[in-house]
Amino acid sequence: MRYADDAQPVLTLTSGPVNAYPDVLRGLGRTVLYDYDPAFQAFYEKVVEKAQKAMRLSTKPVILHGEPVLGLEAAAASLITPDDTVLNLASGVYGKGFGYWAKRYSPNLVELVTAYNEALDPQAVREMLVKHPEVTVVSVCHHDTPSGTINPIDEIGKIVAEHGGYLIVDAVSSFGGMKTHPEDCSADIYITGPNKCLGAPPGLTMAGISDRAWAKMKANPAAPRASMLSILDWEKAWSRSEPFPFTPSVAEMNGLDVALDLYLGEGPENVWARHALTAKAMRAGVRAMGLDIWPAREAIASPTTTAVRIPEGIDEAKLRKEVRARYGVVFSSGRGETLGKLTRIGHMGPTAQPIYAVAALAALGGALNALGFEADTAAGVAASVAAIDADA
Repeated sequence: MRYADDAQPVLTLTSGPVNAYPDVLRGLGRTVLYDYDPAFQAFYEKVVEKAQKAMRLSTKPVILHGEPVLGLEAAAASLITPDDTVLNLASGVYGKGFGYWAKRYSPNLVELVTAYNEALDPQAVREMLVKHPEVTVVSVCHHDTPSGTINPIDEIGKIVAEHGGYLIVDAVSSFGGMKTHPEDCSADIYITGPNKCLGAPPGLTMAGISDRAWAKMKANPAAPRASMLSILDWEKAWSRSEPFPFTPSVAEMNGLDVALDLYLGEGPENVWARHALTAKAMRAGVRAMGLDIWPAREAIASPTTTAVRIPEGIDEAKLRKEVRARYGVVFSSGRGETLGKLTRIGHMGPTAQPIYAVAALAALGGALNALGFEADTAAGVAASVAAIDADA
């Protein structure tokens, strides 16, 4: 049996967007209320309060009505002025990409770039700030999914705070899948969304913003206002004291409400634990199968995505196509510099269940063997199951 290209996949095990929890999908089917109706305005405030609790913020987060790329670009446009010097920290494609936005709003950009299978060294960040005392804004991607690596943002945040800089954090694919919160890393703007580890569809941004960042944005005459990129316009949207700048995504808010209930109800620590166990089971199987992960070492490998290094002689695009055609399973490709070099298997939200690691390994091994690489699929599956059983 082979699945046609246009047939719906059996399992989507990508690094995003991920499949949504069934309860979230049912939540999307709730009544679409009028945004000026008092019932919706009260509901919106409650969802923001739940997001505040989940993000462990002392201030209200902002919800922007577009997937998190909107939030990241809005952060650059709102916080960075032509007088700022921005230090962009890049350990992967997405970290590097933020520098292009930063350059649009300030000509003064310096970068610290590490190998794309490595993590940023906090000491190197400190040295860059000593070398460039003029730096006022620092940007960093916590989990660079095209590499499957995690950066030590709590340590980096402390260094940036000591320097007196403003820190922008991309936590789109890490928040909800591991222990990370805006105030833990001293972030001034912390961007995430419900479409990864919270198991909801793409369509919203959740932003934690410090008081000093609000002040800086308000003092920036070029910060977007009356614009889709505006953060300032949504500052008081939760309070019912001001009208929404434009029609919010009502159905997406319904879904986010359910996603936050699931996250808080299960308990964040429990959610993080199953993400970690799924990744552990996956990587144990990858190595037993005769393969290796892309990150240079286990300690920097993400619990929300496993990046598998492609063996020599295997075409990565053909591998993913074979996985889908044979088993109905979908993986993600690399991006930019990692395209063709690795395959990404996501463990986010509803797919952060250890049994999905077993299924992924079986499909990966079968497809590799079909393409001529001798993968020990049985050993991979056995190692994955053993990792799961060790935690039982």
